[in-house]
Amino acid sequence: MNPAMAMDALDTPPKLFRARCREWGGAPALRAKRRGLWSGVDWATYYAHARAVGLALGAVGLRRGDRVSVLADNRPEWLYVDVGAQCMGFVGNGIYPTSSPEQVAHILADSGSAVLVVENQEQLDKALAVRERCPALRHVVVIEREGLRGFADPAVSFFDDLLARGFELARTRSADFEAAIDASRPDDVAFLVYTSGTTGAPKGAMISAANVVTQIAQAPNYLHAGFGDRTLSFLPLCHIAERMASVFNPLALGLVVHFPENAGTVFNDLREVEPHVVFAPPRFWEKLHSGVELALRDAIAPARWVYAKARASAQSRYEAMLQQRGPVRPPTLSERLLEAAAFRNVRRFLGLSRVKTALTGAAPVPPDLVRWYLALGIELREAFGMTETCGFVTATPPGCIRLGWAGVPGPGIEIRLGAENELLVRGPNVFAGYWGQPDKTAEAIDADGWLHTGDCAEIAPTGELAIRDRLKDILITSGGKNVTPSQIENLLKFSPYITDAVAVGDGRRYITALVMLDHEQVARFARDRQVPYTDYASLVRAPEVVALVRDEIERANARLARVEQVKDFRIIDQLLTAEDEELTPTMKLKRKLVVRKYAALIDEMYPD
Repeated sequence: MNPAMAMDALDTPPKLFRARCREWGGAPALRAKRRGLWSGVDWATYYAHARAVGLALGAVGLRRGDRVSVLADNRPEWLYVDVGAQCMGFVGNGIYPTSSPEQVAHILADSGSAVLVVENQEQLDKALAVRERCPALRHVVVIEREGLRGFADPAVSFFDDLLARGFELARTRSADFEAAIDASRPDDVAFLVYTSGTTGAPKGAMISAANVVTQIAQAPNYLHAGFGDRTLSFLPLCHIAERMASVFNPLALGLVVHFPENAGTVFNDLREVEPHVVFAPPRFWEKLHSGVELALRDAIAPARWVYAKARASAQSRYEAMLQQRGPVRPPTLSERLLEAAAFRNVRRFLGLSRVKTALTGAAPVPPDLVRWYLALGIELREAFGMTETCGFVTATPPGCIRLGWAGVPGPGIEIRLGAENELLVRGPNVFAGYWGQPDKTAEAIDADGWLHTGDCAEIAPTGELAIRDRLKDILITSGGKNVTPSQIENLLKFSPYITDAVAVGDGRRYITALVMLDHEQVARFARDRQVPYTDYASLVRAPEVVALVRDEIERANARLARVEQVKDFRIIDQLLTAEDEELTPTMKLKRKLVVRKYAALIDEMYPD
């Protein structure tokens, strides 16, 4: 069971998947929680299910190159469909479960998907509402039967029937599956990943088999993990980061992927699984931090004193490393005992007591968040990647954290700066282009093969990369000062009460901010202080809450240059979710849309 198996002849994901399943056979591969209980499948069973789904899809009439989409939360069936389709030469595709019918229609029509696999009745309703606008869609498969007793439609079937049909076909036609795997080539389009649509309609990024194999080979360079180590799959599988983490990185390392019961149980399931590898955007790590900090405010005074003293001690030891002034100072015996007493239960409470690799990316990381996790004994390392690079460009090596920097490129990946310090990337990880949009592909990848990322960056003499902001988001005040909004927003979001923020000030005299609050934490603040409110809008308008946010902004201002300081703010009085137009499915605020939609609020902050 050697995860370092030579990959010379395994030049496509289907070939590697088959080899791993044969090698690891009875070892655990996937586990899922249903009705409070965990159940699992081994690698041999994983392969058998993927083969059954692949053969059954072929029997529906699909041909090599046809597209198969999945509209479901993370679960083993998602992987059976995705991997089984790729093994047969079909092109996989995922759709965010929170997508509206309009968004589902766009992706199905744009991709020309022939089959759509949906999770339940709710997702089926979306598909049925838009299928007339998706001429290529021939068949819909439903995973869960609940609420669909007696439902009949000639173009709709159920996953258990599809699976049974596939197992029956495997009795006589398993050679067809093997032949399809043998026919896979590095230049095949393995799957599509639709961009989150921050700058327009989502585009389908074509991820090639060669892209995926390149990234699988990179995984051991930045993931410190071993065979049988655990990971928890909770980010959307249609996002490139989770697709690599849950579907393909396990082929490099032999990780056991765990699927939580639902989105609301993630933090409880994190404590149960105690994963060895965790990748998540800063928002996730901030949520864990906020939970601890707010809980400590209710703790007894001696506990708060021990925690504060231990945190200060640990952070002082790591500061030299963070500032590139020298190695981490070893703890004294008293420091070791103090930090163990303060942090052991905190790590266990968070579900991070066994973590070996803690990675974050997809957005800038507040430096104080990195300091806090280091104090707990957890290296929260930054990485940088994007859909168009198959999820990975750089990562911070263990023991080499540098605040504000996202590490060094993997082997074979080149980075350099173009005009206006735009980051350019070249290498075998760069995607094959946008589906059906050669003009957009030509805009993204130049004649020399450099991908133009749109990110303003800095590259250190040592090769480390720092992402400063999106080029289009840099603010230029009326006084001609260039301001990087992400730095301001990161400091604001480090507050346990602020979920997100948009700094405003392009062409204006000074910087202001639109703020989105953490409903749970602010509601708790209001209850503890007996602040009356009836709904979210009235909560955020309460004078005590406005004062709370003002105090949090002043704390951030104390760490900003004068020109960067937030002079005024407004709280968005809607409780936004991924289904709202202001947010992408990955919960990023769409800056331009927010500025346009809340223009009246912004104008209030700039009186004549």
